[in-house]
Amino acid sequence: MLALGAVATLAACSSGTTTAADSTSTTTSVAREAGPRVAVSYEGGLRVLDAATLETVADFDSEDYTRLNLAGDGRNVMVTTSQGFQVLDTAAGTTDEPVLTDTVFEAQKAGHVVRHGGKTVLYADGTSDTTIFDTAALESTDGLPEVESIPGVEAHHGVSIVLEDGTFLTTVGNANGRTGIEVRDTSGAVIARNDQCPGVHGEGTAQNEVVVFGCENGALVYDKGEITKLDAPDQPYGRVGNAYVSETSPLIVGDYKDDADAEGSLLHAVTVIDTATKTLEVVQMPEGAEYTWRGVSRGPDDKAYIIGTDGAVHVFDPTTREFTASYPVIGEWEGPTEYQDAHPGISITGDTAYVTEPDTDGIHAVDLTTGDVTVSSTLDITPNEFVAVTD
Repeated sequence: MLALGAVATLAACSSGTTTAADSTSTTTSVAREAGPRVAVSYEGGLRVLDAATLETVADFDSEDYTRLNLAGDGRNVMVTTSQGFQVLDTAAGTTDEPVLTDTVFEAQKAGHVVRHGGKTVLYADGTSDTTIFDTAALESTDGLPEVESIPGVEAHHGVSIVLEDGTFLTTVGNANGRTGIEVRDTSGAVIARNDQCPGVHGEGTAQNEVVVFGCENGALVYDKGEITKLDAPDQPYGRVGNAYVSETSPLIVGDYKDDADAEGSLLHAVTVIDTATKTLEVVQMPEGAEYTWRGVSRGPDDKAYIIGTDGAVHVFDPTTREFTASYPVIGEWEGPTEYQDAHPGISITGDTAYVTEPDTDGIHAVDLTTGDVTVSSTLDITPNEFVAVTD
């Protein structure tokens, strides 16, 4: 466990667990197979689907707007609520019934969830506190697992990660803005720091535990004790805000925005960050296609798969910096007014991509080896955030 001046607390005696507000749940009589699930948020509720058929397995009342993140154990999902991070057991890989549990990791303004090296790391924007637990402990513990809390210094919208050797990386900022990252060893001592990353946002870990953080003018790369700043080609503003990674590839695909005054969430280019050579390149999307932060996922062969506004999934090979295929899936769509608004997204398990189509309340499964849509379903709710969960 990390020292870092933090105190580990046992779930049985911790004040960090709460009982979530009573929720109404509905389960269906659909025959359950032990396979993947898809968790979907919608206004006022959560839906769990059978990933093979896209039929509803369970439905739960929840808050009007919730965010979903994989817990990292192939079964549970962290639901971001006003109380903190609530655990949704999707029962993926089993024939059990899904459960919206009473287990809540308390957090003021619950934010990012990071999974790496057998640890799940939760970040509270309201305090900048970081909560760390063994990912596998969610399945073996009734209630909160043993956690370690690392107090924040100044509250900001940030993110933290723990490497396999216990090294702790966290963003630095305050109410006036975010400036960079600092790195601490297992004793809590700061061993590296960089404050040349305005608006630091998003984190991703590539092959060999090289970590990237996005900046409004490029990116920071942490590699074995050293931080390297990569400048975007557009200055003073060339924002990398999200990193889409594969831990078997040294190449990180990032989103990219080159106009600070542009309205809306649509983007027209991606970045490729080579963590081995410490380079950053910008690649334009295919003509007529834009995307949002929700529309990118890594998949087979470490490629990136992007759902564009033209309704197609575009296949991007970061090795060649080329778009190699395009698979029509949904109708054309327009970008959201606010980033939280329902709009198409993509989530991948194995060779299957799941794509939502809020304009029609639809969700589709796409075979990425052929580009064929294999299953489609029209829901009786409008899907917002979602994640595919596989054991």
